[in-house]
Amino acid sequence: MGQNESAVSLKGRRILLGVTGSIAAYKAAQLCRLLVTAGAEVQVVMTPLAKQFITPLTMATLSKHPIRVEFFDPENGAWHSHVSLGEWADCYLIAPATANTLAKMAAGIADNLLLTTYLSARCPVVVAPAMDLDMYAHAATQQNLRTLAERNVRIVEPAEGELASGLHGKGRMAEPETIAAFVGELLTEKKKTLQGKRFVVTAGATIEAIDPVRFLSNHSSGKMGYAIAGELARRGAAVTLVSGRTSLDVPSGVERVDVLSAAEMYDAAVEAFKQADGAVLCAAVADYTPAEVADRKLQKGDGEMTLTLKRTRDIAAALGADKGDRLLVGFALETHDEQAHAEAKLHKKNLDFIVLNSLRDAGAGFRVDTNKVSFIDRSGREELPLMSKTEVASRIADKIENHLRACYAASQSKTTR
Repeated sequence: MGQNESAVSLKGRRILLGVTGSIAAYKAAQLCRLLVTAGAEVQVVMTPLAKQFITPLTMATLSKHPIRVEFFDPENGAWHSHVSLGEWADCYLIAPATANTLAKMAAGIADNLLLTTYLSARCPVVVAPAMDLDMYAHAATQQNLRTLAERNVRIVEPAEGELASGLHGKGRMAEPETIAAFVGELLTEKKKTLQGKRFVVTAGATIEAIDPVRFLSNHSSGKMGYAIAGELARRGAAVTLVSGRTSLDVPSGVERVDVLSAAEMYDAAVEAFKQADGAVLCAAVADYTPAEVADRKLQKGDGEMTLTLKRTRDIAAALGADKGDRLLVGFALETHDEQAHAEAKLHKKNLDFIVLNSLRDAGAGFRVDTNKVSFIDRSGREELPLMSKTEVASRIADKIENHLRACYAASQSKTTR
């Protein structure tokens, strides 16, 4: 981002700035000034070690608020409520964020005021990592960052450059202008670009009963669908999440309808789609289900057992046949001939675009926090790099918004002819 991008207005916004013990803490002074200049009210919380790198007096002068370091003021016993701080802020920005602090955030450790405030925060949380290149590249740090990203912590990627160790590489905290611009963009009203829209999202695996004990299913965790539902809701959409069995929490602002079988998911999705502007079909739905379900547990015999399966009803085909000018997004997880299978599904089921991922790609597929996908529509294919499922959800929401804008522009063009 350029120097001028930090000029976005933050008037009336309340930013809680967390500063940890890094040599990059000196940049927090300029960052604080930029946020205040942009119109934000800034309060600062520091770790005890951060005071060794930049003085509380400096940060208090720039923020125009007392600095909080300890849980209480030793002079008068005044309590610094981490709950109140978390409720006050529109955004909790931790910059710099050391490897130690990131690890504690990921593990839920709360041994200082900055960390207890993080666990109490109800607002968006942004971290700007700062550390030596080997620390940043370490598998533990990368896993911690992935964990935080899955919990919707926003990460301002560190830059490459000369580090305090004298080495050159990635780990240098992003420049204050870049961080301020990131926060400004996060808090702008464009996050509500889907206000007034209603979407159906299907997620997770279906379960097809064989008898009261056994069932057929698949490896889907529901993570991708839940990330999409959460992202659409954050952009202002009303979201109905039709979910198979999963251990995931319902994203904020999302209405969840729990189902088990493919038949139940079909009924729930068709019903919810009646009032929707679009649907994203991310669930791993069984294509076949037992033709008969035993009312008692089937006992093991000496020989082989034959299980007769019948086709389930196709949710994508049903919604595609009835979609009209509404938006319909499908998913395809393939193991071979990926492009051909995805294109066939796109046309056969009347989808607007399809999200393709392959089990041949490392880091994609079931039960992982990352994904590598391609978007396929009637104009071609767009490949995305490996990224967190949260980031993939954001890119899918961007494509949905672009499609809706294009449809609106086309309809306006027809009206004015």
